[in-house]
Amino acid sequence: MTQNYPSLAFTYSVKKMQEQAGSRAVYARMEKRLYADVMRENEMEFIKERDNFYIASIGENGYPYIQHRGGPRGFLKVLDAWHLGFIDFVGNAQYITMGNIVTHPHVSLIMVDYASRTRLKIYARASIVELSDDMELYKSLDLNDYDFKPERMVVLEVDAFDWNCPQHITPRYTLEEIDTIIQAQSAYITQLETELAK
Repeated sequence: MTQNYPSLAFTYSVKKMQEQAGSRAVYARMEKRLYADVMRENEMEFIKERDNFYIASIGENGYPYIQHRGGPRGFLKVLDAWHLGFIDFVGNAQYITMGNIVTHPHVSLIMVDYASRTRLKIYARASIVELSDDMELYKSLDLNDYDFKPERMVVLEVDAFDWNCPQHITPRYTLEEIDTIIQAQSAYITQLETELAK
């Protein structure tokens, strides 16, 4: 069961700063609002469409580390209404995020759809699952046609989530999105040229 996102994000010191800035009353009401106790279809569909996300973890020394994770669209899998999972690809062998998870499993994710200026924030608890320990999980996370070498798997138990406002998100588009727009325009131009030729 997920929790109210502000109840985790708004710590004592955060609330003090909100009071000083005059925004505490607004966010106090936000803390009391109703929230979904599971990820809904809206969140799950948004996650399935992502080809990247950022994950923040905390090291033993107290310093945060933020890592970009990328792959094919949908590489972060929705396992159920409370759990997400992904395959940890072989990379540069620094293992900062993985090492941090071993000692401090609490992580934060942010996913952004730049084209629609939409972002989803997630608090979760991460656990590392070795490939040989759960082949059924691996099958559910496998990416079929994508070229990668797996090292391990990560399961995220979602504690809370929240949608962020679109303010200050600069719209950006993938080549695939641009190609879709151009194809529609090209088809329209071809239609006009055909009509002019007649």
